[in-house]
Amino acid sequence: MKTKKLFNFMKFAIFGNKHQTKKSESIGELFEAIAKRGDSYAIDKPFYDFLCEEGIAKPTPQELITDDNFTADIAMSFGGDGTLLRTASRVGKKQIPVFGINAGRLGFLTTASNENIDSVIGCIHDGEYDIERHTLIEASTNGTELKSYPFALNEIAIMKHDSSSMITLKATLNGCDTITYQADGLIVATPSGSTGYSLSVGGPIIAPDASVLTLTPIAPHSLSARPLIVGDNTTIEISVNSRSGNYLIAIDGRNESCDESTIVTIKKASYRQLIIRRREHSFIHNLQEKLMWGADIRD
Repeated sequence: MKTKKLFNFMKFAIFGNKHQTKKSESIGELFEAIAKRGDSYAIDKPFYDFLCEEGIAKPTPQELITDDNFTADIAMSFGGDGTLLRTASRVGKKQIPVFGINAGRLGFLTTASNENIDSVIGCIHDGEYDIERHTLIEASTNGTELKSYPFALNEIAIMKHDSSSMITLKATLNGCDTITYQADGLIVATPSGSTGYSLSVGGPIIAPDASVLTLTPIAPHSLSARPLIVGDNTTIEISVNSRSGNYLIAIDGRNESCDESTIVTIKKASYRQLIIRRREHSFIHNLQEKLMWGADIRD
């Protein structure tokens, strides 16, 4: 979705990785780039405290963000893909577009490098960006509510506990067809998440605008168990049988334990996540650059 300049001045909500000092050293350039254009910013308080305590920067935010009740024109994620996923969970249903600056390793979901921050903020300030609408999925249970934020931009994974034997999972699609897996787990991934955990266990790469979900088993005990692509209007109900009597559910990496009597239902969320992309960005270019997709390394 193309954008045009709507604001003379913008307000950013900045979230970052508060565990890696070295990767946050260029954050001062972000603050300077925002201030020189007359824009303002708020900072997530734990990230602000981290920057001050580590002596990395001396930010002067308009306000500190202490909960999820914040307002902004754009939410800025400064870190890797994990930071962007956490930022998306903080934005929730507010329909604030998220922009990721990569200060991590791979940073597949992020589209800008921390090496050209001033130029990036200039483009954002001038409205020179596109907005993509990414599918989210939601988890619910038949018993106790999940403690975690139940929406995922990348994936929802049902997994065995680390020390337990493989588990038996039954995935029922739209209340009709049931697929049984004996495996270490099962990943339900969005197109955005197809290049994440799902890809690492053999799942397919899917363009972000495709209207599908992927079911990818983790270490299945069967050569015939393969990833399955279904329409994103499919409701997926998963039940688990485990020797340990419990299992893990991971929603974009937010883990919690469930009793095996707990049935998880996964379906497309009622809203989408807005992600900002730079005009020169393309999904295929990202694959080629960051995943070395199609590269000939024989030279």
